[in-house]
Amino acid sequence: MGKDYLSNLLRSKNTVFTFKDVSLVWGEISAERAKERVHRYVKSGKLYAIRRGVYAKEKNYDKLELAVKIYTPSYVSFETVLAKAGIVFQFYTQIFAASYLTREITADKQAYSYRKIKDSILTNNAGVEKRNNYAIASAERAFLDVLYLNKDYHFDHLSSLDWEKVFEILPSYNNKRMEKKVKEYHESFQANSK
Repeated sequence: MGKDYLSNLLRSKNTVFTFKDVSLVWGEISAERAKERVHRYVKSGKLYAIRRGVYAKEKNYDKLELAVKIYTPSYVSFETVLAKAGIVFQFYTQIFAASYLTREITADKQAYSYRKIKDSILTNNAGVEKRNNYAIASAERAFLDVLYLNKDYHFDHLSSLDWEKVFEILPSYNNKRMEKKVKEYHESFQANSK
């Protein structure tokens, strides 16, 4: 019977599970029995314990998926997205996420940096994509998230931004300072690209 429970988890497309996820997959068993079962699977090496209450199918799990599982709701954003899009050139080893709180944590030797944004922005899906079991900001949304938390920020290369999308998402922040700053960045970008 134990193998059925484990195979239900292993068939899931998720690479990372919180205890809540495990309980939902296993549904009919009590929380106490689920804890015992998870502990047994971890001890026998069939599940990998990342941190308390968070497990993976194996050591080679998706770290971006873990980022959004540790604190929910959250989505990958800020410098993690901007660096991948080539908007900032600095390399960051930590993974940045937007969340309902500000925290710096390390899980399984990976640093995670959570930055608090207002609930009305956090739960607004404009510019947030669902990808491989986690939510991630588009480059435009990450650009705006950074501006939301920083009065001045140096972006290295803004040509990969779709300015139409930036202006489409901007009203979600309901922030006059940001509107002015985005306009300045856009005007500067246009002047430099001539």
